[in-house]
Amino acid sequence: SSFQEMTNITTVVEFRLLGFSSNPHCEILLFTVFLVTYIVTILGNIIVISVVTLEPQLHSPMYKFLKNLSFLEVCYTTTIVPKMLANLLSKRKSISFLGCMAQLYYFISLGATECYLLAVMAYDRFLAVCEPLHYGVAMTAKSYTRLAVGSWVTGVFTGFPPCLMVSRLHFCSYNLIDHFFCDISPLLKLSCSDTTVTEVVIFILSLLVLSSCFLLTLVSYLLIILSILKIPSASGKRITFSTCSSHLMVVTIYYATMISMYVRPTYNLSSELNKAVSVLYTVVTPLLNPVIYSLRNKAFKKALEKIVIRH
Repeated sequence: SSFQEMTNITTVVEFRLLGFSSNPHCEILLFTVFLVTYIVTILGNIIVISVVTLEPQLHSPMYKFLKNLSFLEVCYTTTIVPKMLANLLSKRKSISFLGCMAQLYYFISLGATECYLLAVMAYDRFLAVCEPLHYGVAMTAKSYTRLAVGSWVTGVFTGFPPCLMVSRLHFCSYNLIDHFFCDISPLLKLSCSDTTVTEVVIFILSLLVLSSCFLLTLVSYLLIILSILKIPSASGKRITFSTCSSHLMVVTIYYATMISMYVRPTYNLSSELNKAVSVLYTVVTPLLNPVIYSLRNKAFKKALEKIVIRH
């Protein structure tokens, strides 16, 4: 009988991602929309990276952080979208167990890295606005490198605990994931193990990462706003705020979607709504970053024009 029990827990070798719709017409439309968005996202972020690299005027820490963010967005969206596009066109819509865990790991660690980078960028803006005389001393090339490398390394480690815990759960014969990629909550729902400990650990970890980064960012911006309010002239206020506004927009979009996803129990959320919110941060947000920065940032626009004229 123990052998019989063992065969009941057949280890799942692959998962099937249900994706968005079983309607083929819908899938072709979605494929087209997501493919175009993906191409524009990659190109947009590559343009940001190239402009910041080629234009000496943009070699300040703020733009170097932006370059990191753009590179991150390329990796992040590439973790999810190509597989999703392939599945929209295929009948099987499968992903191997290892492929699923790899996707989950990159998704979590890159998401965490983005959290750290956005917090570091807010700190950089805080120094520039509130401590302008100390800025050059505080934000040297060395401290920029430390902060950027620190964000990436911490992100890499943040991905391990949740991924290890999910990969050690049992998945019985049922292998349909009601999502378009390997996200935590659909995988927890699918497992036939007791997921309580895993859920608690993941909840605490995401709360720690999100709340610490969010608080850092929030405090930086409150201090920036207080500092801007003290500027006597209206044009001075406007100029100072314009250096932070694009980052503030990116941060707001990022945290609004992240907090709505991870800092509340996901069970009571319909899977369709879950997918819609996921599309926001895996497909839409990576596209918005280059758009927001290039449209709202005068120095960036000037640099782009210069490069275009030169070539």
